[in-house]
Amino acid sequence: MRLLVTEDDAQLGEALSLGLRQLGHAVDWFRDGASADTAMASTAYDALVLDLGLPGGDGIVWLQRWRQRGRTLPVLVLTARDGIEQRIAGLDAGADDYLIKPITIDELAARLRALLRRASGRAQTLWQHGLLEYDIAAKLVRWDGQSVELTGRELSLLEVLMSHPERVLSKEALKDKLYDWGHEAPEGNALEVHIHHLRRKLGPSVVRTVRGLGYALGTCLPDAGAEAAR
Repeated sequence: MRLLVTEDDAQLGEALSLGLRQLGHAVDWFRDGASADTAMASTAYDALVLDLGLPGGDGIVWLQRWRQRGRTLPVLVLTARDGIEQRIAGLDAGADDYLIKPITIDELAARLRALLRRASGRAQTLWQHGLLEYDIAAKLVRWDGQSVELTGRELSLLEVLMSHPERVLSKEALKDKLYDWGHEAPEGNALEVHIHHLRRKLGPSVVRTVRGLGYALGTCLPDAGAEAAR
């Protein structure tokens, strides 16, 4: 997932960013709503983790503004405001989930996975497509019933493709999902290398090349691989 974290506390923001990156997510962290607003204008995030006590404008105000503009990305409010009225206000403003600090990174990641499943229309944690199985909670991949070990970047790429099984994603869109600003910027044919590794480890039909447009999730069937990989 490409995540946007808006948190003004430097220590907590750094900890959240590091923890989520270690779980394989691309994370951009900002300390105020205006910076997050600018980032959203140019980047397609999968979810937003939003603190409410932000400098220069309350998080609730920003959330209402984003919803009024038609921004539909899932929003998880993470705040110290624990009153029932405040929770209701946050949810009514457009939040999809509301959590009280402190929280473990594992629970935060689980909540974000749940938001992603709902946003993609998949309530189950086990995603299946042809011979491919992916347990999004356990980060386990099976091909034709056999477990396959993938690197963190390969796993992230596979998750993006499976999150949008009917869409053709451009190279730019895939890179946008896989790499956050200022961290591990891809060079040269890095994306093509990851796709090659997925095909080698899982099967040629796992990724379909759409000439001039980009890539899409393939049929994931044993008899369609050679053509799909071309």
